[in-house]
Amino acid sequence: MLLLSSRRLLGLGGIIGPAAFVTAWAVLGARKVGYNPITDHISRLAAAGVPERAAMSAGFVAFGLAVPAYGWALRRSLPGPAWTTAVATGLATLGVAAFPLDGPVGDTPHAIAASLGYATLAATPLLAARPLHRSGRNSWAAASVVAGVASGICLAATVAGPATGLLQRTGLGIGDLWLAATGAAIASGRFAVQRVSQGDA
Repeated sequence: MLLLSSRRLLGLGGIIGPAAFVTAWAVLGARKVGYNPITDHISRLAAAGVPERAAMSAGFVAFGLAVPAYGWALRRSLPGPAWTTAVATGLATLGVAAFPLDGPVGDTPHAIAASLGYATLAATPLLAARPLHRSGRNSWAAASVVAGVASGICLAATVAGPATGLLQRTGLGIGDLWLAATGAAIASGRFAVQRVSQGDA
């Protein structure tokens, strides 16, 4: 029972992390004079020297810590490698916070961390789709494919699209919504538990 309870508690990380992140960029972006969420990236709110850096970095860090906790719960709830990309997207987000735009080491480390975060976020629902299908959760599996593909397309399009801020928020938002939905399912005990150990009984 203890392991089951801890798994459900860790599953809340899939809700807490995205909620903190989205709240940070939504509130700070609305307050910042001259900031355009359609064309400006979220990371501009945490660039070196801007007044919003501390608050936006806190949103990044909250995501970066909570989502790996959720990833551990996902590992205990679903077979396959989806949990590894969930953990990786959280760690990549910590890298985004650690290497801000316009920082002393330049923008390259930030771009690498952000790209890794994009790729692993979109990959997580895609990697979860097959084990979900095999466990009989066909609706979850279909939604996971849609979420992963849509998130990946939007995030890839930020490289060339005119509305890069909007594309970024859409892609991240789709991925975050999937994390939150599965996190809620794990926390409520409604997600398929495939790995049952003696401690879970």
